[in-house]
Amino acid sequence: MSRADLSVHSPNLLAPGRIDPAVPGPDAEENEPREECGVFGVWAPGEDVAKLSYYGLYALQHRGQEAAGIAVADGSQVLVFKDLGLVSQVFDEQTLGAMPGHVAVGHCRYSTTGSTTWENAQPIFRTTAAGSGIALGHNGNLVNTAELAHRAREAGLVDDRLPAATSDSDLVGALLAHAAADTSIEQAAMALLPTLRGAFCLTFMDENTLYAARDPHGVRPLCLGRLDRGWVVASETAALDIVGAAFVRDIEPGELLAIDADGVRSSRFASPEPKGCVFEYVYLARPDSVIAGRSVHSTRVEIGRRLAKEHPIDGDLVIPVPESGTPAAVGYAQGSGIPYGQGLMKNAYVGRTFIQPSQTIRQLGIRLKLNPLREVIRGKRLVVVDDSIVRGNTQRALIRMLREAGALEIHVRIASPPVKWPCFYGIDFASPAELIANGAGGTSEGRADFDEMIEGVRRSIGADSLGYISIDGMIGATEQPASRLCAACFDGEYPIALPAESSMGKNVLEGMLESAAGTVTSHDNDNVDALSRP
Repeated sequence: MSRADLSVHSPNLLAPGRIDPAVPGPDAEENEPREECGVFGVWAPGEDVAKLSYYGLYALQHRGQEAAGIAVADGSQVLVFKDLGLVSQVFDEQTLGAMPGHVAVGHCRYSTTGSTTWENAQPIFRTTAAGSGIALGHNGNLVNTAELAHRAREAGLVDDRLPAATSDSDLVGALLAHAAADTSIEQAAMALLPTLRGAFCLTFMDENTLYAARDPHGVRPLCLGRLDRGWVVASETAALDIVGAAFVRDIEPGELLAIDADGVRSSRFASPEPKGCVFEYVYLARPDSVIAGRSVHSTRVEIGRRLAKEHPIDGDLVIPVPESGTPAAVGYAQGSGIPYGQGLMKNAYVGRTFIQPSQTIRQLGIRLKLNPLREVIRGKRLVVVDDSIVRGNTQRALIRMLREAGALEIHVRIASPPVKWPCFYGIDFASPAELIANGAGGTSEGRADFDEMIEGVRRSIGADSLGYISIDGMIGATEQPASRLCAACFDGEYPIALPAESSMGKNVLEGMLESAAGTVTSHDNDNVDALSRP
């Protein structure tokens, strides 16, 4: 096998008994924001890098549950294994044992642009003109995908006749491999990365070297860790912990790292303009992760304390909506003096499923995941703490369930401000028309309108009272300067320039390929890329 060979164990077509992503699970209509992707990379001669990547992706599973993949290299070839499903469904001991090497990258995916197909699973693979292989994993959202697609088509990198990947990630890989035709991959990356607009964290590799890059705004987290015999990069510090790596530092915005036998090399491809996603602290990241030096768990507890001061209420018991609401509920109890308790039990085994629920089961809705402890909540005035409200479907069903279980009053407290704007940088919210904070009345332009909107949401979900943390309170809890954070989904202030018009569709590139017109222009059609992400 030549050094450019790609060996992929997963067939392109779904075989009998394979996971079918087209079948929605019982959570398909849930209102939670969907996480973006998780990336992992390791350079460690003498270590089982495939298994290290497996455990790293396991720690990042919350960031993407549609597909998973690992690429490994041993100095002479790149081997990629990817498939649809959870990390534990895609990999087993036999597969991992057949992937020797000293460098690896891994990826777990949630799709926003590009359908849930095998071709769109990552890491993606491309071959350079020099015969070297490149495997790449991407977490983020590019807002100039149409421009990149035009460049790729002009370079002859798109073949409309073949089953093709339809993600911005694949375009980046194709353009990177193309740029490396006359130079090194490191130099090619330094030339390509400044042309990418949006949010991106990349881990990529050839047969010998691990690379990691973070966009100039550092929207998504990416960190560097040290092993006894190597180095690790990961979306979150929790993934370093699980593989026994010591945290070294965050990879800086606008930085490219190259890791090989000569050590770690750092290059700057752009000046840093930090705008980290505040929603990572609120919901996306694991509570046991640390972002920009601040514990996610501590941030969420502090949000709860501030929420208690901003929206006090007389109550008998503070309960969380598990698990994401738990730290803020602890903080609310601390700040209010109201006892904390567990009033809802979560089924730990209900996650993403590809089994079509019957109509009877579908009608049960939230009961698949949560069940009230009636003896705890009966006759109580409850303060129910959750991380966010997007459409309101979950909260509406939850409140109905709690009332049926005997709660006297239900006061909802939310550990984030109202979500009123879509995210263009890597979170899959509902469309603006579906966001309950947009459809409940009020424009939030003034205090009266804001209060009207809150009252509309309260009536819609059926709570006795409703309070959201303020933007200032949320940002204050992170202990980060407001100037270094992106809160666009809450305040509508987008730090990275967006196209004049926006499209929310997942199948933007599929449509471009189907048209096969090749008439996309680099700027006039930027509007097709509103929510592109791996």
